[in-house]
Amino acid sequence: MNIEAFRKYCMGLQGVEETLPFGPDTLVYKVYGKVFALTGLDGEEFSVNLKCDPDRSLELRDEYPDGITPGWHMNKKHWNTVFFESGISDKLLKELIDHSYKLVIAGLPSGIKKQLQ
Repeated sequence: MNIEAFRKYCMGLQGVEETLPFGPDTLVYKVYGKVFALTGLDGEEFSVNLKCDPDRSLELRDEYPDGITPGWHMNKKHWNTVFFESGISDKLLKELIDHSYKLVIAGLPSGIKKQLQ
């Protein structure tokens, strides 16, 4: 998956906005104001930080040691950095994006959750 496919996939999720709150080099994807994905645009290797269940994070890091690491500049318990060019399949990347999105939605107020149904 390249950056354009990643952007298109994220923007296809309901209620998502793409922002640049940290300057022109960091894309941040939010659902109703809450971050679920962010990526730098100036790095040598394309990677994205995604929210993840803590137990699943550990499993993924063990299974993909070169492709999934503790979240760079994030809470390492709840965030992973995923390197897109490490051999991780597009299918898994989409699953991880969806997982992050759903975790953030689960923490939203019930009124907003109803809007997403």
